[in-house]
Amino acid sequence: MLFSLVRCLILLLLLTLTDAGRTLMKIKERVRNLQLQKAKQLLLTHPASGRQPLRHVKEGRIHQQLDHFNRKNVSTFPQKFFVNEAHWQRPDGPVFLFIGGEGPIYEFDVLAGHHVDMAEKNGALLLALEHRFYGDSINPDGLKTENLADLSSQQALADLAIFHQYISQSFNLSHRNTWISFGGSYSGALSAWFRGKFPHLVYGAVASSAPVMAKLDFSAYSDSVGLSLMNEAVGGSEKCLAGVREAFAAAEALMSRNASRVARDFGCCQIPRDLDDQIELMQNLADIIMGTVQYNEEGVLMSIDEICTVMTNKSEACEEEVEAYNRLVKLSQIYHSTSEEPCLDISHEKTVKNLMDTSIHSGRRAERQWTYQTCTEFGFYQTCEDATCPFSGMVTLQSQNELCPILFGISQHSLPGRIAFTNTYYGGDNAHTHRVLYVNGGVDPWRKLSVVQDRTEEGDEAQTIFIKDTAHCADMMSGRVTDRCSLKKARQEIEKHVVSWLKKAAQEKV
Repeated sequence: MLFSLVRCLILLLLLTLTDAGRTLMKIKERVRNLQLQKAKQLLLTHPASGRQPLRHVKEGRIHQQLDHFNRKNVSTFPQKFFVNEAHWQRPDGPVFLFIGGEGPIYEFDVLAGHHVDMAEKNGALLLALEHRFYGDSINPDGLKTENLADLSSQQALADLAIFHQYISQSFNLSHRNTWISFGGSYSGALSAWFRGKFPHLVYGAVASSAPVMAKLDFSAYSDSVGLSLMNEAVGGSEKCLAGVREAFAAAEALMSRNASRVARDFGCCQIPRDLDDQIELMQNLADIIMGTVQYNEEGVLMSIDEICTVMTNKSEACEEEVEAYNRLVKLSQIYHSTSEEPCLDISHEKTVKNLMDTSIHSGRRAERQWTYQTCTEFGFYQTCEDATCPFSGMVTLQSQNELCPILFGISQHSLPGRIAFTNTYYGGDNAHTHRVLYVNGGVDPWRKLSVVQDRTEEGDEAQTIFIKDTAHCADMMSGRVTDRCSLKKARQEIEKHVVSWLKKAAQEKV
């Protein structure tokens, strides 16, 4: 019970904010906070292996340069980190670094997860570093547009390099301590990039579900969701995908004729008369299915099998189009039945207002910061303009990136150049970097921007693991009895790679 709750919490910490719908973000935040409280209580009252796990975790702050690339700027910010020495075999044991992404880190990042399991087996010192401008690692007024100029993946990698130096001095580490980095989703990309840019600091990197290829129009996300809805191995079917297509087409058509009824059916706070509000509604409905696919069978959302059961269940004798619409309404009702929100807020005006909030209390929400990074580095806009998209074609590239000039004064025309720079700087999905292990799930839409093809370089082992029937970051969790065989095997393969790196590093240092 204890570790199942911790496992669920760790999964919630990995949920990326690239899911655009506001409803899904609110649900994630609410469930994450609830599970955090429960897990803390259980860890404090139920010793594990005769120890109080939290007693081995130390929280610290390192004062980082706001701009590592401008020596004239001496401004700093406090960056949060955690250390767990419980498993460390002093003095030469390895160092496992968990890299924070677009959200806060918690002590559980050095207490639970597959990287922690491997640390226990290999006597590693466990570290977790929070990403600048997220969580508690931000100065007052740091979210103002002029200050966000110091928020970038390049600065984050420099933070990691300085943190490496700081920890090495604090714990009297030497070249005999082999560093391995870990991350999932955006932080998985950071793990790969850290190894690529600072190979003398980190010996190997595990990059789970890592979108290392920046992409402006990420239409492949929705296409991939459609393919997963047809995947019979995880409960999908062609009938399920067809039902989703019909449902969204029917909802969009009805909204143009009777917006009041659509608002009533889906429990909206407002009647979606304006185009922007209509797009908000369509995006939030799509999020229910997108989130289900992305985190299939991980206990946070419904599974693909469950969602397809709803979308293919014919309970009434009526026209196919009406039946499909009713099933989408039912799916929405099931999903929002646990919501504490009195209604579904689809006001685009409120969305913009929230994203323009620069007060420090909004720092832990992270939407504004991540939106800035999509505008300046990554794109990742999940559009639905292709004929293959199973959702509403109202979600266009224009509707997705129009926030950049509104929020930050960043021209939409500059986005292609910014994204091209990111891929040139890091190498996209063809960066020839040794000892980076890319792990991806076949159900995860983000695999489209990761590295999924095995390749060997100068006799090095294969650099990828592909788990055909699992979802986003599933490999990062500690194992469960109910895990698919493919997932269990993948974790074994990850461990083989990590152990082989540690052995090779030890041989090189003899």
